[in-house]
Amino acid sequence: MKNSKVIFSTWVLFEDPDFLVINKPPFISTLEDRNEPVNILSLAREAEPDPQVCHRLDKDTSGVLAIARNPEAYRHLSMQFENREVIKTYHAVADGIHRFENKLVDRSILKLSDGTVKIAHEGKPAQTYFNTEQTFKNNTLIKCNPITGRMHQIRIHLAYLKAPITGDETYGGRPFLVSSVKRNFHLKKMTEEQPLMKRMALHAFSLEFALISGKKIKIEASYPKDFKALLHQLQVHRR
Repeated sequence: MKNSKVIFSTWVLFEDPDFLVINKPPFISTLEDRNEPVNILSLAREAEPDPQVCHRLDKDTSGVLAIARNPEAYRHLSMQFENREVIKTYHAVADGIHRFENKLVDRSILKLSDGTVKIAHEGKPAQTYFNTEQTFKNNTLIKCNPITGRMHQIRIHLAYLKAPITGDETYGGRPFLVSSVKRNFHLKKMTEEQPLMKRMALHAFSLEFALISGKKIKIEASYPKDFKALLHQLQVHRR
């Protein structure tokens, strides 16, 4: 990646001597991936002497990601994650109309050998709260607050509620086509309509935690272009 230091610096939302908090773009892995030479950790290492990623976002998920600049900072934030003191807020666009008000899903999650997960009693405990932010013609914008941090937790818990994330075909979501909301939508001849988003509609919107000084901060990450474009189409064609 050209000028990776410069590119990485444009993602920074907050920094102090101990932490960097970035707005992670979609389509880039958080940690080392055998199939991808570039990842958030490798980019951070080009900009920092000793960075450690404090938590993980799926490759296709955009949004707030905290990076420790030294071992003490890593331990400090890791303990907050372990003690469930970090407040994580995600925004998801789901298929269908749903009216959730502090809806708690308390269902254990089991990792499968194929890299996916399922709801299962023998899995690890997992809890997520859901609140409807906005409803549209065929979709809903949902605020998601995971209490635990299991793999694919929000995705499988929304699928459990029969509200799969738009574009998340692994767990039953459908790709969003503009023709599904826009009347008189016409394609050029001999072309096939492509999904507006090439990924699932999930964004890590904010992160609240305590700095080493004890001061609590809340960092918010703006939506990337594809998520904004999806919400725009949903809002413009609500009826």
